[in-house]
Amino acid sequence: MKKIFPAILFLIGIQNWSCGVLQTVAVNSTVGIVDYGLGAIFEESDLQFAEQAIPANVTLIEALYRAKDMDDDHLALLLTQAYTGYALAFVEDVDPERAKVLYKRARDYGLTVLKKNKRFRAAFEEDPEQFQSAVLTFSKDDVPTIFWTANAWGNLVKLSLADPAVLGDLHKVNALMEYVLRADERYYYGSAHLFFGTMFATTPKSLGGKPDSAKVHFDKCLAIGAQKFLLPYVFLAQSYAVQMQDKALFESSLKIVEEASIDILPEQRLVNAVAKRKAKALLAKEDDLFF
Repeated sequence: MKKIFPAILFLIGIQNWSCGVLQTVAVNSTVGIVDYGLGAIFEESDLQFAEQAIPANVTLIEALYRAKDMDDDHLALLLTQAYTGYALAFVEDVDPERAKVLYKRARDYGLTVLKKNKRFRAAFEEDPEQFQSAVLTFSKDDVPTIFWTANAWGNLVKLSLADPAVLGDLHKVNALMEYVLRADERYYYGSAHLFFGTMFATTPKSLGGKPDSAKVHFDKCLAIGAQKFLLPYVFLAQSYAVQMQDKALFESSLKIVEEASIDILPEQRLVNAVAKRKAKALLAKEDDLFF
């Protein structure tokens, strides 16, 4: 019996180890499939199909993330992207309160990764200068996580302007997006420029709004995307053109979106389809936006 008992323990150990290895292999293989699946969704032009498909994919990513023995930075980034994109495309315009919940979830997944940087974690609740200095300790490899975290966070702030606690975080969002501009301004079709263009256009001058700077950022974003990434035209119209009461710019920008082929940027058909829908909705409200 004394000889059998250690043998049993050994076999149990081997079994547990092999199960763990098999689970890890299975999870890693599935993560690759999920990456391809998300790529396919971004190429989808049928908004109804995409709206129904994305939640199932997000649930799968959540399950994979929890199945990992340790936090997986790549899965966390996918979750940050997925929740942010889904909220912007399908939720924000119809249910802002629900969108806030999704943006917060996206932000928190991103921050889970970013806070592995000890300097950033230590400075997170410190004054703006210390926070900004800590952000500078990241590298260009961190740009995707920084961008999508700041994107989700910025949208959360935009929907929470009546909440001083959330509004007080704007300096953190700005510091993160400024880092993206410095490290890789071309990331995701120059969308850090889109962020600042929208922010400077919608903020009153008395609170730091800069219409001229906003237009520069929009133009840079459109140039980086070779005028094929259509979302900047929508936000140019919605924020800058409305703020400046430039009806001609409003109409011309949205007309470009309406007339563009959905295949102008195949890898971003979904985002461009969302841009087309938003453009149509804005044009329907034109009389209410200009006076």
